[in-house]
Amino acid sequence: MSRFLTFAPRSLLLPLLLLVACAALCRGAPMAGELRCQCVQTVFEVIHPKRIAHVELIPEGPHCEVPEVIATMKHGKKVCLDPAAPWVKLIITKILNSKSNKL
Repeated sequence: MSRFLTFAPRSLLLPLLLLVACAALCRGAPMAGELRCQCVQTVFEVIHPKRIAHVELIPEGPHCEVPEVIATMKHGKKVCLDPAAPWVKLIITKILNSKSNKL
């Protein structure tokens, strides 16, 4: 590296060092968020509410053009639900109503 520094013009040394420092710092930086849909395939069939432990609602946005509904089952498996299914719409409505009552 000392050979390179002796041949490089002084005007290039500072920008080069800054570039190397930025590259070293940014290499391990985490992404701000997942920029794609999480649900590749959705389930339309009815799942009994007693089998569901948690439901996550992800609205459409720059990451995905459709809203996503992800249910975590009591045994830990995650399942993407079809937001157009009538029973899923009912679950979403109940969740949104319960959140608005807590405010």
